[in-house]
Amino acid sequence: MRVARTGLVPAAALVAVASLLLAGCTSGHPAPGAAPGKSADSLPGASSSPAAGATPLEPLPVEPSAALAPYYAQQLSWKACESDFECSTFKVPLDYAHPGDGHDVVLAAIRRPAADKAHRLGSLLLNPGGPGGSAVEYVQSIAGRYDSGVRAGYDLVGFDPRGVGKSAPITCLAGDRMDTYTATDLTPDDRAETDALVAVDKEFAAGCASRAGDLLGHVSTVEAARDMDVLRALVGDRKLNYVGKSYGTFLGATYAGLFPSKVGKVVLDGAMDPSLDAAAGNLAQAGGFETAWKAFAKDCVKRSDCPVGRTEQEAGDRLTALFKKLDAQPLPTEETRPLTEALALTGVAQAMYAEALWPYLRSALTTAQAGDGSGLLKLADQYYGRSKDGSYENLMFANMAVNCLDLPAPFADPAGVTAAVPAFEKAAPHFGRDMAWMALGCAYWPVKATGAPHTVRAAGADPILVVGTTRDPATPYAWAKSLAGQLESGRLLTYEGDGHTAYQRRNTCIDDSVNRYLLGGEAPANGKVCTD
Repeated sequence: MRVARTGLVPAAALVAVASLLLAGCTSGHPAPGAAPGKSADSLPGASSSPAAGATPLEPLPVEPSAALAPYYAQQLSWKACESDFECSTFKVPLDYAHPGDGHDVVLAAIRRPAADKAHRLGSLLLNPGGPGGSAVEYVQSIAGRYDSGVRAGYDLVGFDPRGVGKSAPITCLAGDRMDTYTATDLTPDDRAETDALVAVDKEFAAGCASRAGDLLGHVSTVEAARDMDVLRALVGDRKLNYVGKSYGTFLGATYAGLFPSKVGKVVLDGAMDPSLDAAAGNLAQAGGFETAWKAFAKDCVKRSDCPVGRTEQEAGDRLTALFKKLDAQPLPTEETRPLTEALALTGVAQAMYAEALWPYLRSALTTAQAGDGSGLLKLADQYYGRSKDGSYENLMFANMAVNCLDLPAPFADPAGVTAAVPAFEKAAPHFGRDMAWMALGCAYWPVKATGAPHTVRAAGADPILVVGTTRDPATPYAWAKSLAGQLESGRLLTYEGDGHTAYQRRNTCIDDSVNRYLLGGEAPANGKVCTD
């Protein structure tokens, strides 16, 4: 993987299944309820302590300043844009330190109005994660799957954060240069390979700077959270009702920390830990992908079509051997682009996001071992948002821009990565080295980070529901434990299972718990566990 994104939302993974002609796969089995006798504290990876030295996120004034008041007084003009949807735009200041200076950003929003207008509960904002995922596209794809009661009571609303999707999207490289960037070796063996990696990282950063201009310094999560408060006011809600997945939990937690008195029913699913610095976060995420690979391997070796052996150890050894072979000689594919080691790792990692993709990964690994890298290349392309015409979605550009602004770079130079590689390889034998080198990109970022590790207390907020999955690859379970522990009103709901995030992934226990909370405010008991 060439960009340290937090992860795709489950909907994106399921769309990938369809695009890869895998109709009929599902992402698990419904669970009737919490496992008897289990608590979240007894589960693996359950450390709940925030990182030492992280400072608390301080709330902002409850009322907007006079300079911000005009933004809060805008009138949204909703117009039909898709069958059941309405679209609008609104303005926010480019720089919240200088509102009203004539430098505004126009943000795109979408809603599906509540079906039962007589008993409408308000708006429910949705964010799919990323950073860089389009909430406008997400709402269009996911709204129909929401519980009928939720659809009846809430307008389902999404907005693309600044720099994302339809909201002044950041672009950095043309398609052919992105092809080079994504395929570049992430396990450099000598000075020449290291220099090549540094060169593409610098090219990516320079491309963002030349195309994004001043916006590049104003796409932080704090600014996006402040934009979300403007939208909360414009849709007429006194408090924010929100479901955020993956990076969307970081955005939601940031909102809660800045505006605790305006927190309504907030669900943070696939939680991030804001107290971690970038190096610690990347290290933990590498371990998350390793955990997910082990779960895949454990499932695979029981199946007749498993291409990686009959034991979990053999599966790991064969994956290592495949990566090593590709490092020496890329595989041909159905396209003109060969499958490199970096692209193969991305393809495998993409399949860790949802069990629905595991059958395709088995097929892709089978064909790769037979000398055809096409299957893994398709998975990698889906991860990066690459279209058949060679163009790339905005996701990866926005992802890097937000990540590099939110936290200082984990490594200053290749020497720093080299020193950290042993720890990464220990945490993740199959993914660690690549993910350590993947984190080098922010070292060359053209704007200085404005964020820092912090804890979020959100004192006085209504109950906030934090959902964690025990074998989540992109947001390790320990992060959910930590965030729920930081929040004064945090309630932890655990899914003991596989895949990235839990809500709306066909687990009855999780879905019922979240829906009851959204519709009636009944948060589940802290520490409730749901199983497959």
